[in-house]
Amino acid sequence: MTDDVRTWTRLDLTFEAAVDYDAPYTDVDVWVDLKGPAFAKRVHGFWNGGREFVVRVLATSPGEWTWESGSSSDTDNGLNGRSGSFTARGWSAAELAENPNRRGMIGATADGRGLQYADGTPFFLLGDTWWSVPSFRFPLAPDDSSIKPPGPGGTLNDYAHFRRDQGYTCIAMLAAHPSWANDGHPHRLIADDGTVIRAAWKQPGTESAKDMHNEGGRPFEFPGRVPGFEDVFADVDRVNPEYFKVLDAKIDYLNGLGIVPFIEATRRDSGPAWKKYHDWPESYARFVKYLSARYQANNIIFSPIHYDYYGDTIPAVEYNEPIELWLEKYGPPPFGTLLSANPNPSTLVNFGEDSWIDLHQSGNVREHDCYWYLTEIHRQTPAKPALNGEPYYAGLHQLGTPYALRTEPNGEEDEFYVRSGLYGSFLSGGLAGFIYGAEGIWQADTEDESLYKMWDAMKWRSADQIRHLKTFATVRGLRYRDLVPDSELVTPNKNGAAFGYYGWTYAARTPDRKLFMLYYEAKAGQPAHLRGVRHGERYRPTWFDPREGTWSETGEPLAVPETSLLPLPALPDGRDWGLMLERVD
Repeated sequence: MTDDVRTWTRLDLTFEAAVDYDAPYTDVDVWVDLKGPAFAKRVHGFWNGGREFVVRVLATSPGEWTWESGSSSDTDNGLNGRSGSFTARGWSAAELAENPNRRGMIGATADGRGLQYADGTPFFLLGDTWWSVPSFRFPLAPDDSSIKPPGPGGTLNDYAHFRRDQGYTCIAMLAAHPSWANDGHPHRLIADDGTVIRAAWKQPGTESAKDMHNEGGRPFEFPGRVPGFEDVFADVDRVNPEYFKVLDAKIDYLNGLGIVPFIEATRRDSGPAWKKYHDWPESYARFVKYLSARYQANNIIFSPIHYDYYGDTIPAVEYNEPIELWLEKYGPPPFGTLLSANPNPSTLVNFGEDSWIDLHQSGNVREHDCYWYLTEIHRQTPAKPALNGEPYYAGLHQLGTPYALRTEPNGEEDEFYVRSGLYGSFLSGGLAGFIYGAEGIWQADTEDESLYKMWDAMKWRSADQIRHLKTFATVRGLRYRDLVPDSELVTPNKNGAAFGYYGWTYAARTPDRKLFMLYYEAKAGQPAHLRGVRHGERYRPTWFDPREGTWSETGEPLAVPETSLLPLPALPDGRDWGLMLERVD
C-alpha cells in the first residue's frame, strides 16, 4: 500500500529485471494493468537504464487503486506478477488554486472549440517557444532560492517564473535531436545518395550545428548506423536514459509551476536517415512510445513529430505510419494526453482529415494571408480545438536567410507584427490560444556571437502583450467558443498585400448574431461596413487596445440601416485595434 497519493500526481512504479538484457530498450516491454474508480487500462512503461524499468501511473479520481505488472519477457519474475495498491485523495480548493495542474490533464471542451482541465475548468493556452529546454541551455537550479530576472547565466527557474508571471500557461520544446552537435561537420549534411543526415540550426560563430546535449549526455548512443556518418547520426535504437532523466526534472518543475509543456518527439530533419537506416516504422514508433510512457503521467501536450518544414525530410503523411502503429499497438495515452504537432502550414494539411491529431495547429507560414488555415480547420467535423503554434517570431531574422519582412526587434512595428498573428489567428479560428516565439529564444542563443541573447529577447515588450489575448477573448466569459470566423463580414477587409501584416481586418460572430468580434491591422481599410446584420438591429461598439489590454467605454448603439450594411465607427487612430459589437435586444 502506498500512502498519501494525490489525484493527478505522478506515481513511479519501479521494477528491477531479474536478468540483464542485451537490448532492453528494443526487446523488452513492461506494463501494469491499473484499476480504479471508473478506470481499467493497461499502462505501458519504459527502460530507465541498467535493469531498471518504470511504469508511470496516476489516479484520475479519489479512491482505491490496484495494479499488477507484466512484460514481454514471460520468465522474468522481476517484471512479471508484481502487484500493489494505493488510496488516492483529492485536493482542497486552496491547493487547486496554488497549481491548476492538480485539476487534471488538458483536454478538449465538449464543443471541440476550446481547452479545459479534466475537472472542466477552462484552460486558455498562451505559450512560448523554447525548443531547447532539454539541453544545457536551460539549466535547472536545485531550488528557487535565487530566482532573478532573465539575464546572463539564467536558469530554467528564472525564465519559467518570468513567463508564468506574464500569464503564460504552456512552453513548447523538442525532446531530442539525434544528430545535432557542434562537431566540426557542416550544420546541413546530405549523404552522397541524397539522404538528409541533418538540417540543423547553425551554432553562432561556427558553420557547424547547435550543441543540444545536457548533463546526461545526448539522447541516443554512438556510434550510429549511417555509413560514413557514424559519429554524426546516433543509433536511434539505443536510447540514453540519463539524458531523459534530466528532462524529467525539467518537466516536473514546469508542471509544479502550473505550466503545461508541449513536448515534440524530434524535429523533421531526423526522419530521412531514421527511415533509411533503421527499421521503419517500428523504430520510430518505439521512440514515440518511449516518450509517451515517460511523460504520460505529467500534464503535457504531446507531439510525435515536429514538422516545421517540408524540406529536408520525408513527406508529412509518411510520419502517420509509425504514429498510427504506436497507437494501434499500445493504444492512446492512458490518462488523456492530447496529441498535436507543429506543422507547415497546418496539421490538417499535413496529416489529413481523419488523423491522430486532437489539437490542431497552423504554423511556420507566418503572414496574415495564412491565418486562413485555422478557418479551414474550424469548418471540419467533428470539431477539434486549434491555435497558431508558430506564427511571426518577434525580431525574426535567422530562417536560413534574413526574413524578407525584417524589422527592428522590440520596436513598434515588430510588436505589431506579433499582434497581427495573435488576434488575426484567434479570429480566424484559433480559439484554443496562441504560442509566441522570438528570435534568440526559439534557438536558445547563448553564444557570444549570437545576434540576440535569449535572456535579452525574453524581455521584449511583445511577449508581455500576449496575455491581452485572453482579456480580449474572455470579455464575455466562454462565449468566444461560439465564434465562427468570417473575415468577409467586414468590407473592405484586405487593404494590403497578402505577404505582410498591414491593412487586413478579421471578424467572427456567434451564430445568433448577438456578438461580433473584429480586429483591424494597422492601415486597415476605412470607412468599413459590417455585413451579416439585419435592418432594425442595433449594436453597441466597444474598442479594445491590444497594446495595453484595455477595453474602452461602450459607445452609443449603432442602428443597421435598410441596406443591412452597418457603417462601422472610425478607428481611434491609425494603429491596430480590436472591436466588439453586441446586439441590443
